Amino acid sequence: MTGPGRTLGILGGGQLGRFIALAARTLGLKTAALDPSASAPALQVVDIPLVGSLDVPAPAKRLAELSDVVTLEWELIPAAVLEEVAKIKPLHPSPSVLAVIQDRLTQKTFLTKNHFPQTEYGKVSSLDDLPNHPVVLKRRTHGYDGKGQVRITSPKNTPDAVALITKPCLWEAVVPFEKEISVILARDQNGQTSVYPIAENLHRNGILHATLAPADIPGDTAGQAVELARNIAETLGHVGVMTVEMFLLKDGTLLINEIAPRVHNSGHYTLEACQTSQFEQHVRAVCALPLGPTEAKGPAVMVNLLGDLWKNGQPQWEELDATPGLTRHLYGKSEARPGRKMGHYTVVGPSASAEWRRALSSIQQA
Repeated sequence: MTGPGRTLGILGGGQLGRFIALAARTLGLKTAALDPSASAPALQVVDIPLVGSLDVPAPAKRLAELSDVVTLEWELIPAAVLEEVAKIKPLHPSPSVLAVIQDRLTQKTFLTKNHFPQTEYGKVSSLDDLPNHPVVLKRRTHGYDGKGQVRITSPKNTPDAVALITKPCLWEAVVPFEKEISVILARDQNGQTSVYPIAENLHRNGILHATLAPADIPGDTAGQAVELARNIAETLGHVGVMTVEMFLLKDGTLLINEIAPRVHNSGHYTLEACQTSQFEQHVRAVCALPLGPTEAKGPAVMVNLLGDLWKNGQPQWEELDATPGLTRHLYGKSEARPGRKMGHYTVVGPSASAEWRRALSSIQQA
């Protein structure tokens, strides 16, 4: 899809959709986005804002009719909706890819079938299905940012799991990982891939707190991680940006944690730190444009800004903004809630190492 006047449709209107739309504009494309909220971040910046449910076909079909190509910022859209969109216009990633990813158990079955390394896991229908060793109990769908999951360390914890298992769940073994990393890559419609510097991630209460890129890991480990991610994208036949989260164990073993078939929070650093951001690269891949270069301009740290910062009113940004190499992004959300991602900032260059030390310290003190 090239040339002026072409329109990229986006299913979902959150901050990821907003950045996709802004990137598409720089490439000369028009944009449309669908979201249930008229004030959603992406709907504030697109050419054609559509308000409607993502859970029923009719609004999504309308988006497809107004677009030349359709993509998404969130993978948990009902399969029936995705299938209807794909009948009207090209949809990337495809419904077949999303069918594998949407359900955690289906995703893990795919990894097992194709011999990709991952943590031990099992299906949960009742508390009796939980093993004796420490596990994380997760909803198979609609769990993110620490929601829909609970860590079970002993039978005394099981009351916390009762509410979760009213919906389909699985358990994952707790592993003593050294680092959490993510590989962000793009795969185009011809099967060509480009990979970004690997990200190292810190989480707080199940929510990504900060990302360092490039990750402080050995070169051979980075090569193995990239090969795993590329093989996953190839096996799925994915088109667009994909993020593969992994655990790095002390002995150098890599285990797949989760696959996100879209742009990702841990890739926000690419907005300032790389020649082509993950958002522009996603647009290029789904619209059949040449992939751009992914080389880093320097070391980078990204830190999320959560709604907790607004507890006593508008935060004072002066000290933060004075940091050399810092760029701050706010997403235009009207309501700040604890744990809600309201924005992020990136520090690129010599100040990044100090920012990462500060992020590590805040995690250790939490």
